Amino acid sequence: MEQLTDHPSINHPSYFLQSSFLPGDDRLFFTSYRTGAAQLFEITINDRSLRQLTRGEAVHPFSAAFDERRGEIVFTRGGTLFAVSPETLVERRIGGVDGAQFGEPSLSPDGEYATAAFKDKDGHALAVIRMDGGGVNVIRFPRTIIHPQFHPLEPEWIEFAADPAPRMHRVRRDGSGLECLYEHGNDEFVVHETFLGSTGNLVFTIWPHSLCVMDWTSRQIRKLASHNCWHISPNRAGTEVVFDTNHPDRGIQIIDVGTGAIRDVCRPEASNGGSQWKTSRYAMPEDFAAARTALGQNLSWMEAGTDTVYGPQYTHPHPSWSRGERMITFASDRTGHPQVYVAKVPPR
Repeated sequence: MEQLTDHPSINHPSYFLQSSFLPGDDRLFFTSYRTGAAQLFEITINDRSLRQLTRGEAVHPFSAAFDERRGEIVFTRGGTLFAVSPETLVERRIGGVDGAQFGEPSLSPDGEYATAAFKDKDGHALAVIRMDGGGVNVIRFPRTIIHPQFHPLEPEWIEFAADPAPRMHRVRRDGSGLECLYEHGNDEFVVHETFLGSTGNLVFTIWPHSLCVMDWTSRQIRKLASHNCWHISPNRAGTEVVFDTNHPDRGIQIIDVGTGAIRDVCRPEASNGGSQWKTSRYAMPEDFAAARTALGQNLSWMEAGTDTVYGPQYTHPHPSWSRGERMITFASDRTGHPQVYVAKVPPR
């Protein structure tokens, strides 16, 4: 593995649901706090040359995603979706919701829409945003929403996670068809669901016991492996999944979806913060109360900098593929500060 950044601040790639590599796989974008607030930067792998992509108000640190259709990096600030060109550094506002705080966005496969979860004074919701700036549709939900993702083949469908259990849901982008995909309780720790590449099916972890696949149409669930797969990132074809591990930390590994064979990639040696990962259930109010008492402050598990229940998120590797799928990128704080790393994908 190869360390790309070396600055005494927080530095990490985008969230594991997105590739942080730009076309050509010779550059990648990442978040850095080196200027005092979260901003997006670009680094060239060969010579480590840096460019700052965003300025001004801090960006959501895990929100950057590349828009293939327009050649822009989309990201969120507060309750607004923005895009910046990595070539010209021209930034544009796409759309938002007043008084909201957006999470990370997902782009529809046809490039027409983005979605992001948010919370405002009226509660929890999804924002469905026209990428041409044509408006925002708000879909309300009675519980916390995280990690919404457009279906890779059916752009009218959005899968999202709710907190607490049951976790996996779907809804059409017009707000119709809302349903729970899998009923379970807080003692079944379903996490990090995402689409299994272009198969259209879902892959998810039952922490820390197994990696499973759900058929999008029939809802049938199949176990791929009895293994502590943590943050999972499938390749485009859905034939392999790269993941990190914790309790025990076996490093970053890749599983073959067809055979269940697992091979090692590297050992990030990240600190992997978060007390809840030592258990096999979702955090309950008493878990957050204990964390508040320990730190003497109000906590949200989505606040990457302070949460001791599920984070800090920047201490997790969050591996993801390069576009050519010959490399992965991840974060590690093994040197004392989170830095950006890349590693070559080992042969099968």
